[in-house]
Amino acid sequence: MQIWRSLDEVPADLGRTVVVIGNFDGVHLGHQHVLARAREVAREDGLSVVAVTFDPHPMAVLRPEHAPVQLTTIEVRAELLATAGADHLLALPFDRDMAGWTPEEFIERVLVGALHAATVVVGANFRFGRKAAGDVATLRTVGATSGFTVDGLALDGGPMVWSSTYIRQCLAAGDVAGAAEALGRPYAVRGVVVRGDQRGRELGFPTANVPTDGLTAAPADGVYAGWLRRLDTGEVHPAAISVGTNPTFDGVRDRRVESYVLDRADLELYGVEVEVSFVDRLRGMVAFESVDRLVAQMNDDVDRAREILAV
Repeated sequence: MQIWRSLDEVPADLGRTVVVIGNFDGVHLGHQHVLARAREVAREDGLSVVAVTFDPHPMAVLRPEHAPVQLTTIEVRAELLATAGADHLLALPFDRDMAGWTPEEFIERVLVGALHAATVVVGANFRFGRKAAGDVATLRTVGATSGFTVDGLALDGGPMVWSSTYIRQCLAAGDVAGAAEALGRPYAVRGVVVRGDQRGRELGFPTANVPTDGLTAAPADGVYAGWLRRLDTGEVHPAAISVGTNPTFDGVRDRRVESYVLDRADLELYGVEVEVSFVDRLRGMVAFESVDRLVAQMNDDVDRAREILAV
């Protein structure tokens, strides 16, 4: 997949395209259905599919105090969009100037001028342009005179509509199973393994520690069953995963994602980029009265993780 980070980077000889537009944060099942429809149209007409998104999230520019924590970086979003059917990604740099574009200006600059859209596929609630004045009806009206058709797809999910907001709510509640249902896959975070305080190793449970940056969502503090994947080799390991600040011990202030790979004390992961995916919640985060009680609970966590992951 090619990633274009401005309109100037779009090749002049791109040809006609099928375009999907949205923030696509998380690339959940609703997004995937939009991409599937676009792929179907593109296949019929022999066209490529271009996904258009915004970086940063428009809310980070317009109302930064209300900006949502992101589920995926642009790079991860590109991978997920490619898997869902996109050929190219246009990540428009959103700023105050773009926020002032009228819907008609957005259509002319992006859809007609740069991407030569033949068909535009969006969710039924799609809004765009200054003060979100544009909608599916706007696209259809302008498209009728600008040479493109529009598919506005009904929203998916139930009883809650699948959305990035819903997934963030699930993660904030520790409901990683609910998030996975809306995503069509377990929610995952990525990062480089750093050296921790070594307490897990001393207790017989060495962990791969990935700091959380506050910009990408992590599940609520607690212990989870999931998987750790090395991004350099593709190896996947079952894991019991702790998210939080390790309240049994003093001095730890930063939230971490700490993964104990089941039955493996020999892995050397420092400096390795990994992906940690969350399958189910085992328990909340608590402070234990003694190290012995903590170790007993960790053994129970491992047994339950093994049962959930069927390993």
